[in-house]
Amino acid sequence: MEKIIETDVAIIGAGPTGLSLACQLVRYGVDFVIVEKNEAITPYSKALGVHARTLEIYEQLGVAGKALERGEVAKKFRLLEGGEVRGEIHLADIGKNLSPYPFMLILEQSKNEQLLYEYLQGHGKEVLWSTELESFSQDAEGVRVMVKNAEGYKTIRAKYLAGCDGARSPVRHALGLSFEGSTFERIFYVADAQVDWALPHDALQVCLARDVFTAFFPMKGEKRYRIVGTFPEGVDKDEGDVVYEEIEEQIKREAKLELEISDVQWFSLYKVHTRRVNKFSEGRCFVAGDAAHIHSPAGAQGMNTGIQDAYNLAWKLAFVLKGRADEKLLETYNEERVENAQRLLETTDRMFELGAGSNWLMSFIRTTIFPPVAGFLVSFDIVKRTIFPLISQIGINYRDNSLSDHSGDEDFDVRAGDRMPYFLIDGESIYDRLREPKFHLLLFSNGESDAAVCGKLERAYDGLLDCHAVPITARVKEIFGTSEAFNVLLRPDNYIGFISKDSVDGVKEYLRRFIK
Repeated sequence: MEKIIETDVAIIGAGPTGLSLACQLVRYGVDFVIVEKNEAITPYSKALGVHARTLEIYEQLGVAGKALERGEVAKKFRLLEGGEVRGEIHLADIGKNLSPYPFMLILEQSKNEQLLYEYLQGHGKEVLWSTELESFSQDAEGVRVMVKNAEGYKTIRAKYLAGCDGARSPVRHALGLSFEGSTFERIFYVADAQVDWALPHDALQVCLARDVFTAFFPMKGEKRYRIVGTFPEGVDKDEGDVVYEEIEEQIKREAKLELEISDVQWFSLYKVHTRRVNKFSEGRCFVAGDAAHIHSPAGAQGMNTGIQDAYNLAWKLAFVLKGRADEKLLETYNEERVENAQRLLETTDRMFELGAGSNWLMSFIRTTIFPPVAGFLVSFDIVKRTIFPLISQIGINYRDNSLSDHSGDEDFDVRAGDRMPYFLIDGESIYDRLREPKFHLLLFSNGESDAAVCGKLERAYDGLLDCHAVPITARVKEIFGTSEAFNVLLRPDNYIGFISKDSVDGVKEYLRRFIK
């Protein structure tokens, strides 16, 4: 008799997105099975940049410190043209006062996967490696999943399925979701190698030229770099047609730099595609990460966005599965993430056109105007406050979506749907209080009665809500734009659901509408 594996969530794919979803479900005590067709985590570096928002999510898992130990903070962005340094942008604290992680961390995908896999193993969970999806079907009760490995076929019966299975996603194809977009025709190359040159190993080095683009990302290890670049327009090559010496010669010729490339550990050619699904779910099945959206490498957004997809989906699945919310809550995953994917594709396309586009005007701006003024522009706080939230993903908001109640936020500089701003209280991050997988109510005032109010609310919403009394400091006044007492209700993913100067009755009404 066939043994059927019963679980709450079947996760297809154990890349960064699938592993992140699994880790979040561990936090909520939700059972799952995660399968991956490959035999282990990827041996290739692949995606490279880890942004502030991802590190904030890692902080809740307790792995942010390990990520920092294993990665390399990008301290500078150095612009070169014609073999000369034309400008520098200091990055080490570009997001100061905006996040506890005011930088981009260089930590390759393989190491992110290892970090997340260690978390799963530390909590007694395992990936079913070398196991491939064969088929699945769904009905009103759940999803029946057929997988295959060396031992034969297995059936998984789950309440929900999450396709985190990459750009060629079998789950997406089976669901019949569209994946429309465009392809940037120019050929790109990527290599992880040792680079011997006169430049210090302290910066993301970008060589700008009229016809090609070359970037060197500093990685952990002496003289180790990720090299990303383009071939001139019109060049059409297959990976087997290119030898490393050809790449090295092109870099020397176009960038006009004296360098030697050796110990190439990974090399690949590719074309850049920008595509997204028309919706992130169909019935009891969801897609996330590359299965839902792919885009240019500009801004290192891909892996980070997949991790945020998982972060958004996990708490909603958990609350529905535990009977604390109606299934309609799951509709907000599609609502919030499809809109974000659309914005992301538009933003990365614009950044990509500036960095690698062949349009003559973009080439002129890239090589002549941008380098000498870039560092000067970023020295202005207002520019930093614009650039860092965009790139780091802390600026993503759900203001226009149904979980954001604006009935009390008109007097604030912060709105429902925004990520909870970062600030310190008595020298400690406000996020230190927001690590539990539940709703958080913050009562901002300088009164002494808030502790009693908090205790009463926590008892009333046992296990659903925690409550914190927070003083209104000068920094709090600056961020929120008020010195009067107010309250903030945070969703489990630390986005603001409701903010008001009124009593906590509005908070109770919000919870009545969305939570059982």
